[in-house]
Amino acid sequence: MTEDTANEFLALATPLYERMIAQQQAKVLKLAREAVPNIGPEELRNPHDFPELKDHPTFEFEDGILAGLISAQMALRAEIKGRLPLAPPGI
Repeated sequence: MTEDTANEFLALATPLYERMIAQQQAKVLKLAREAVPNIGPEELRNPHDFPELKDHPTFEFEDGILAGLISAQMALRAEIKGRLPLAPPGI
């Protein structure tokens, strides 16, 4: 894979993943606010701090989808970057 090909692919994939992740983040926040009305996006980084979320029927499922999307984005980037030839030292 050439660097140009890798950059083209990332240019296509990055906005797609960003849209999917943003949509899922909004969905997870909406579900979280059903259980904890004043919860903010930052607080969702530690959902285990809110026992009410454990009792929500779909929160953990949707939060898992969000985690999967983020992991897939990172894995794709790592795979593409890992296929590029190493740059010579000093460049």
